[in-house]
Amino acid sequence: MYTVRIDHRVADFAAWKAAFDSDPAGRAQGGVRRHHVLRAHNEPNYVAIDLEFDDAEQAEAFLERLRTLWERVEREGLITGPRAAVFEEVETQEPAG
Repeated sequence: MYTVRIDHRVADFAAWKAAFDSDPAGRAQGGVRRHHVLRAHNEPNYVAIDLEFDDAEQAEAFLERLRTLWERVEREGLITGPRAAVFEEVETQEPAG
């Protein structure tokens, strides 16, 4: 499994979340199997998003799609400073017992 991990600041969390939920990048069509939205508990306008994919090629292609989208939403002031990378899952473990 591969994950595109993203983090950035948002001007207004509720407005950003509504835009995210409208899915302008087409997550399902882009191969996203599952996503996680995280919000810093002490900084509510700092978010992180994990997008899970079956393979690296889908993840890389979707990240390129996001970079195009970010150019527009940064100009509009919805987000600032997006950072992202593709990660390969190496291990998942839950505590025993």
